[in-house]
Amino acid sequence: MLKVYTYSGCSTCKNATKWLSAQKIPFQEIPIRETPPTVAELSAMLEAHAGDLRALCNTSGQDYRALGMKDQLPTMTPAAVLQLLSQQGNLVKRPFAIDPANAIFLVGFKEPAWTETLI
Repeated sequence: MLKVYTYSGCSTCKNATKWLSAQKIPFQEIPIRETPPTVAELSAMLEAHAGDLRALCNTSGQDYRALGMKDQLPTMTPAAVLQLLSQQGNLVKRPFAIDPANAIFLVGFKEPAWTETLI
């Protein structure tokens, strides 16, 4: 089943789950701050995004800026970044939708990309 990690205060997440419901696509919604994606899920998403660590990061988030991630990210190992993201869900770009069994790896909500992947 499609797992969709969301944050309740995120309008993009609300749009994504509303769209999924309208399309009658079953999904499990998981609160990203309380239960971040696992290192295995993050690793699979990273592979699907051609190793682009920045694609997995919530670069517009306050915590990203507060931690100076813009400067730190280029010097960090992928393993260190994935470990950090798995511990601090607010650093993960959202919504984060994953279903490895069906080759679904989506971060952020862009309706055309979601339509192409899910319908």
